Amino acid sequence: MINALVLLFFFVLMEGVAWFTHKYIMHGILWVWHESHHKPRKGTLELNDLFGFMFAIPSVWLIVVGADAFDWRFFAGLGIALYGVAYFLVHDVFVHQRVKWLTRARLGYFKAMRQTHHLHHAVHTKQGAQAFGFLFVKRKFLKEYSHD
Repeated sequence: MINALVLLFFFVLMEGVAWFTHKYIMHGILWVWHESHHKPRKGTLELNDLFGFMFAIPSVWLIVVGADAFDWRFFAGLGIALYGVAYFLVHDVFVHQRVKWLTRARLGYFKAMRQTHHLHHAVHTKQGAQAFGFLFVKRKFLKEYSHD
């Protein structure tokens, strides 16, 4: 039970880490990497994809160092990894359609998630963007975008 809570804690924590990183790092000092994501994509990969590898480092490290004892570090790393999978499915597959799955949004939450992220991408510069979250949609955006 404790291991499941550790996994869930780190999964949820990653949304905060991702939001902070997106707002202050990606739209800050590492805009040079993230800018590629605010422009039309040329090819399969973009410089912004390096962030996925950066987030994978602590996940892999925690899984490896916690694997022998099968302790909290293993489950923390697994929570981060599962967040990465959810991020890929929601952001890259569902929102940006980098893989043509999940093409229709039927539930209001998913409609709001897609529209909120498109609102973020309406700004093509380092400053002025809003909606920096990935999996959790603010209530104000749910009210605005979740209806038919």
